[in-house]
Amino acid sequence: MGRMAVTAFLVVLLLGMGASPLWNAENESPLFLEERTSPLLTSNLQMTFSNGPSSGDSITGQYQLTFGLSGDANVSSILIELSSDSASWTTITNLTSVPWLTYFDSTAHANGTYTMRATAWDDDVNESVVVTTDAFTIANQVPLITIFTALNADVGTGDSASDRAWFSIATDDAIAFRWGASDDDLSYATLTNVPGPGAPTNDGPSSLNYGWDWTSGSMSEGVYNPKLTIHDDSGLSSTETLFIGIDRTGPTLGTLTVGSGSAWQNTGTVTVSGLISSADDGQGSGVATCQFSTDGSTWSTVTSDSTTFDFDEGNHTVQFRSVDRVGNVGPTSDVIIRVDETAPEPGGWIVDELTTSRVGPANVSFNAEDDGSGLDLTVSYMQYGFDSNGVGQTPDLSGRWLDFGTNGLDATVALSNWATKSRQHLMLRAVVVDQAGNQYTSNPSSFQILPGLDLSWNATQTNLDRLIVRPGENSGNITITSVLESNQDYGGSIVVRLESAPADRTALVSWTVMEARTLPSGTLSDSTETLIWNYTVPQTGQYDLRLVIDYLNVIDEYDEGNNNNHMVVTGASIGSPGLVPSFAPSLILVLFIGALIGFFQRRTRL
Repeated sequence: MGRMAVTAFLVVLLLGMGASPLWNAENESPLFLEERTSPLLTSNLQMTFSNGPSSGDSITGQYQLTFGLSGDANVSSILIELSSDSASWTTITNLTSVPWLTYFDSTAHANGTYTMRATAWDDDVNESVVVTTDAFTIANQVPLITIFTALNADVGTGDSASDRAWFSIATDDAIAFRWGASDDDLSYATLTNVPGPGAPTNDGPSSLNYGWDWTSGSMSEGVYNPKLTIHDDSGLSSTETLFIGIDRTGPTLGTLTVGSGSAWQNTGTVTVSGLISSADDGQGSGVATCQFSTDGSTWSTVTSDSTTFDFDEGNHTVQFRSVDRVGNVGPTSDVIIRVDETAPEPGGWIVDELTTSRVGPANVSFNAEDDGSGLDLTVSYMQYGFDSNGVGQTPDLSGRWLDFGTNGLDATVALSNWATKSRQHLMLRAVVVDQAGNQYTSNPSSFQILPGLDLSWNATQTNLDRLIVRPGENSGNITITSVLESNQDYGGSIVVRLESAPADRTALVSWTVMEARTLPSGTLSDSTETLIWNYTVPQTGQYDLRLVIDYLNVIDEYDEGNNNNHMVVTGASIGSPGLVPSFAPSLILVLFIGALIGFFQRRTRL
């Protein structure tokens, strides 16, 4: 019974609601469709679009939305949404206070057909009231910029930051900006972010010049991004950016690479590189070319990063300077190019005396000179080795060339025992390099390691008591005094002997041993020994005499060539006048010869 009463009440309520028409009471024409979220609404709110898009409207730009509210209700918010298919809705805004109005920016949406709805919330009954518009069209025409450029750029288009339009203008010069646009209700244009203080006035709306010849009086160097904004009467606008720069300073040239990079070049064909890559234009337009001059007046231009010269030997000065893309010329840099194509000139070896008696290292040096770039002792070096005969290109005893361990042309050969190297040859080789890299390699040179001991006759203290004698046992006797020496104390025994032979002998006649002596060990422990010899001239004529040390060459000596001491004695006939016990002539003979010479001189004058 109770459930039937409730049902009857709802039917009466629905019939009452159905009697309320959805139209405007003033003109009785329907404006908007009204929807309720539930057939059981209890809100008294009546809401309409006071200003909103109607069926068939074409909206452009900004559009004001206002609402009319009536009835006993407490509205806390109005949610406004937009849809192109009446299925998915996009929030435009949510109003939460009076006045109940907002602006709809149609440019934020693509052109097309849309429906708008407004949902008001009644706090008194916690219900929403929805109003939906008829379909309308968004048909915006945003201004289309067709051109934005600067006419008097030296280089570049300005389309991007990597392709700026560059100017080399003075501080009080102007930049000619030009623009063009397409729109059905074009209004005016603005230009901002320009060089210098201030900005140009708006172009329009009363009349359009489609450009500005902008000068600020203080056009500073640097990069700028002027922005053009085009406005139309629909409130729509478009922007475009032009990338420009002002450059009045030439590039600076960095360090160039000359040839191999060394201070001296060993060829007259020299390539200088880094002409572009080492130049720096800072924040300017960028390096375009490099100029060079070999005479200080005539300049040549290259666009590549390197160029090649042909020079004679000597020092040469070349001037270089960089040029940027707008024609600014940078400061001049002087580059000295040094050419040396000649290898070092060898001098010779200086080697300490090499004997088996040496204790400690032997100093070795090689003399060389270079009149061009000079010797580079840091890379020059010497090598050594031991050889059996001192000939050949490679030391045969060492088997290879040995390094001294340090570079340069001075070194030492250090051996613990030189005595083991007797009669061997120290072979040396030098590789000499100059500052330009020219190289000279010497032929192998050999220095024999000789014994330290040397036996010899003292030439000043070894002599005959008479040079001319009558032959025979009674009158032909002479005495020979000799002094045997050694360059160091020698403890061994020595065989010495006196030999003679006719002075007019042939090659078939051998020396005759007149006397041989064996000096016992220790004789030369004090390095000297005096020996007396006797010889009898057998016949008239001249006789060669010699004293011989170690005739069998048993003792290994430094110099075998000084082991013989030669003398001459004359045997005169019995009837020969003027024989005296010595070679010196008598005073009477001298007087006789003088008188004879005077006699012949007088006869010649007569």
